[in-house]
Amino acid sequence: MNKVVKQEMRLKHEWKKHERELYGVKEKPQIVTVPCQNFIMITGIGNPNNEDFSERVGVLYSLAYPIKMRFKAMCKNGEAACTNEYDDYTVYPLEGVWTTSNSDDLLDKDSFHYTIMIRQPDYITREMFEAALEVVKKKKFHPLLKEIVFDTMEDGKSIQMLHIGSFDDEPASFAKMDMLAKDNGLKRLNQYHREIYLKDARKTKPEKMMTILRFQVQ
Repeated sequence: MNKVVKQEMRLKHEWKKHERELYGVKEKPQIVTVPCQNFIMITGIGNPNNEDFSERVGVLYSLAYPIKMRFKAMCKNGEAACTNEYDDYTVYPLEGVWTTSNSDDLLDKDSFHYTIMIRQPDYITREMFEAALEVVKKKKFHPLLKEIVFDTMEDGKSIQMLHIGSFDDEPASFAKMDMLAKDNGLKRLNQYHREIYLKDARKTKPEKMMTILRFQVQ
């Protein structure tokens, strides 16, 4: 008599569905507390319309998907990585933390300083990142792979809102966020702000872009 082996059912973590408090944001500013999160990240300087920025985005994604596939394989093989209810996940959206070296002209794109990143689930470890990185380096080496790091960031108490439209129109949304901060006796912690890109800017018309804006407050 053949034995039927019942495997434990696990789920696929989908950030749109399971983390609506962070990603299901409305076109109205809100106060939120953002926990510590893991990221793969790379820094850069200058205009995000330049090729250098696109190269950095591409190299991040070239690593994000191998990390995901490595995790899935470890779960399938019964390795220790899969110790939670999920054995797969949707790759998180691209994010960027931005500031400028030109305080006189905040829209001077050539003066932008940024760190772009893709969030990693809590169960993705530094060791898993490093193993996937070595594989990608051997299969399809890119000089920028050397600049990618695995690190954590914690936004903590913040104000965020969904901005629909061109990046150049963001000041109007930031003005609404500033007003909410003022009404609640809060002030911005620093000049940095975070952007979470819910649509691919390479494939989306500027007026249809959907970007979560966020800055830290105290």
